[in-house]
Amino acid sequence: MSGDRPSGRPLALTMGEPAGIGGEIALAAWRDRADRAVPPFVLLDDPARLAALAGSLGWDVPLVTVADPAEAPGLFGSALPVLPVALRVPVRYGQPDPANGPAVLESIDRAVALCREGRAAAVVTNPIQKSALYATGFRWPGHTEYLAHLAGQAEEPVMLLEGGGLRVVLATIHIPLKDVPAALSTAGIVRVATATAAGLTADFGVARPRLAVAALNPHAGESGSLGREEIEIIAPAVAALQAVGIDAAGPLPADTLFHPGARSRYDAVVCMYHDQALIPLKTLDFETGVNVTLGLPFVRTSPDHGTALGIAGTGTASASSLIAALHTAARIAARRAARQDGGAP
Repeated sequence: MSGDRPSGRPLALTMGEPAGIGGEIALAAWRDRADRAVPPFVLLDDPARLAALAGSLGWDVPLVTVADPAEAPGLFGSALPVLPVALRVPVRYGQPDPANGPAVLESIDRAVALCREGRAAAVVTNPIQKSALYATGFRWPGHTEYLAHLAGQAEEPVMLLEGGGLRVVLATIHIPLKDVPAALSTAGIVRVATATAAGLTADFGVARPRLAVAALNPHAGESGSLGREEIEIIAPAVAALQAVGIDAAGPLPADTLFHPGARSRYDAVVCMYHDQALIPLKTLDFETGVNVTLGLPFVRTSPDHGTALGIAGTGTASASSLIAALHTAARIAARRAARQDGGAP
């Protein structure tokens, strides 16, 4: 998988919630590096807690502390490179402690800085426990919005998720379902779909992206009898996209949009709310789904699962989604680097 090796720079993997499964799936990804061709990464975490975790699980994972991510690729074959981020209090697995919130954010901040400085190829984020961060004053709805803040972007970023032969993007992200209709706008859907089309071409190599735009209401609103969002908001967005040459179809009833025949007719679905996108994706591919943030000035991916506090520290968590996120990040970074060097898009 030479296309997964972005010009010698490692991927920067964040610690995520230290009481969750992030540490063990990072250790497991390194253990599987040869069998699953895992691209080199440097882990921003606390070396002492990682060593203790590996010891408690009986895993032979040698760790090496590095001061510069440039050291990581040469060391990755024999040890897991770690850029130290000190935890404030000891970890109790399954029990997040807000006292470690500053370390969680430091890990993210440093990974982003390394990427923006050109010292890391991409940011790959382990899952965070937002409730623990909220107790520290964290004011963003989630990871995606915080990364946009670090990038200095006022607009809400675009979340694309990929797995099981399906790509979905979200017109609204982390808001209550009751607030979705009021949050939808023609301009917002056009912005998300336009960013999706551009991202599919630039980062996934899709020459002419085909977008399906989901309806909000059952049966696409039944000509207004089940809701007017399709008529007043979504259909005008589809028309605006078509007017600028984007291949978009919709609004399409969501209940017939995800079967195999339908999936063959598009490259991504623009969904109106979180679960409309995530339920089909996780049903198709719960183990290896990947979250990609489009439109940032750096590459960011993450596994498509949470902190799994109920099994944290047991060694039973699957690293498959993280490994898929590492591969996706490396491929996108390599594609962007080739484009900057004047190579194939």
